[in-house]
Amino acid sequence: MTPDHTSDQVRAAPWRRLRRQVARGRIYSPECSHLSMIQDVTPSAAGWEDCLKTGDVWVRLCLACGHVGCCDNSRNRHARQHFHATGHPLIQSFEPGEDWLWCYVDQALILPSPPNNGT
Repeated sequence: MTPDHTSDQVRAAPWRRLRRQVARGRIYSPECSHLSMIQDVTPSAAGWEDCLKTGDVWVRLCLACGHVGCCDNSRNRHARQHFHATGHPLIQSFEPGEDWLWCYVDQALILPSPPNNGT
């Protein structure tokens, strides 16, 4: 089944929650030294629509600029290409129901704090 990619606002909610948790010191990752680089970005559909046309529906959000590209399990690997072109180290899954970050530089998976922590 193809994920519903129609509501950027709804899909952006998890990364906004994660960003708030990082800013409040509720997420700490000794494996990743780049969490302070997270920006308040607006997801960009540029390139993402090309991913969808080719069937690459597993997309990631760049937390430095808002670029949305397909993941490493996809044919084109646009998210990784974006990292190599820009040096932007952090992505977050842009999939419904997923709430995690990945740092390309440190090869670190960052998970959110439990939702019952007041954020």
